[in-house]
Order: sequence, then C-alpha cells, then structure tokens
Amino acid sequence: MNLILLEPGDCGPDGRVRLTDPRRLRHLHEVHRAEAGDTLTVGVRDGRRGRARLERFEREAACFTLLDLDQPPPAPLPVHLVLALPRPRMLARTLEHVTALGVKQLTLLHTRRVEKSYWQSPELDPARIHDHLVLGLEQAGDTMLPTVTVERRFRPFVEDRLPALLAGRRGLLAHPGMPDPCPRGLSEPCTLLVGPEGGFIPYEVERLREAGCEGIHLGERILRVETAVTALLARLF
Repeated sequence: MNLILLEPGDCGPDGRVRLTDPRRLRHLHEVHRAEAGDTLTVGVRDGRRGRARLERFEREAACFTLLDLDQPPPAPLPVHLVLALPRPRMLARTLEHVTALGVKQLTLLHTRRVEKSYWQSPELDPARIHDHLVLGLEQAGDTMLPTVTVERRFRPFVEDRLPALLAGRRGLLAHPGMPDPCPRGLSEPCTLLVGPEGGFIPYEVERLREAGCEGIHLGERILRVETAVTALLARLF
C-alpha cells in the first residue's frame, strides 16, 4: 500500500482536502499516476486511514473529498532502535526503511567509529529527518510518525539514559562475534542497539553488556548497517 499522508490541518470540516505542496503533487503524479475521479488511500498524520476521491488534479493543486477514515494504522513494532549514526546517505535510506518496517522510537548515537563530520550533515536537520520519515510512512501505508532523538555522547547515554530504555525491556546488542544468534519472533518489547560501520569498539561493547544488554549476532557475514538493521528487525518480529 502507498498512501497520501495528510496533515490534520489539510482536512476541512466539510471533508474537503486541497493539497498544494510540490512534493505530494509530484507523489500523486509519479507514484499514483492519479487522475480526477480516482479513489485513493489516504491517512491523517498520527490518525486513521481511509479513502478519498480525487475531484480535481491540476498543476498547482489537488482537491479531494474524504469518503471515510475508518481504518487504524498498522501495529508498531515493540522496539526502541538505538543506532550509531550512519554516514549521511545511509542515514537517509535507513530512516525510510525502519519507518516502513514499523519502528516508532529511534535514537541516533555517537560512538568512537562514527565520523565527527557526520554530525554536521544537513541530513540531521529536523525538517530533512521529517521528510524521510514521511516517505517511510507513505510507503508502508502508515500514519504514526516516529520519534527521533539524538545522543552525541556515548558515556552519558549509557550511564544516564540507557537504564530507562532497558526498564521493562529486553536489551539486545547486535555486534559481530557475540555469543548468541539473533532471536526470532519476539513478542516482548526490546531495545535494539546497532553499531556503526566497523562496529562498536571493545570498550563500548563492555559498557553496553554491563548495562544489561545481551550480545547477539546475525552469523558470519559482515553486513552494511542498513542491511543489518532490516535483517535484525525482520528476524526479531
């Protein structure tokens, strides 16, 4: 499913919707190849999904009539993903992938092998992050926007924030060479920690395991971060 994501303010009291922003107009044209009279799947951000009829589609605007909003969004994954900040181009793709898979809580973390220049990337601008999250929601037919937090210092995160993230959750540290294979089919909530290219350094692994994280692996192959995250989430849930 690929929906048109509406902002709450887009919907008038009479059920009429008018879109004028270039990105969504381009989405209608290039992805949906929509024409006046088509019935399309829509969803209201942080709300419900349903159908709308495209009444008029011009270069500057698209006008809809809402038919219903009677479906809940897909169920979220019970996971808080803690991800060492990837390189900018990989960050953009990873944000879209994990959002499409149903991650609703994401922390971007600095570790020793994260290049400091990555933190200066325009991809970390909140507006850019928001755009990638929206693309992931539209791809998956979801409406619930994830929460993204940033942790620029490893030690304060482990000492001050991680205990709260592990409270009532299973902590899983994904890192090559860990003793146990990644579990399958979890139903319990968990906090999943994934390192950068090159992995966590031994000190970081030690501190994370001392905090209560179980060490898990995906086998002998070393994967790119975006591939590893997708494989971990698919296997876990």
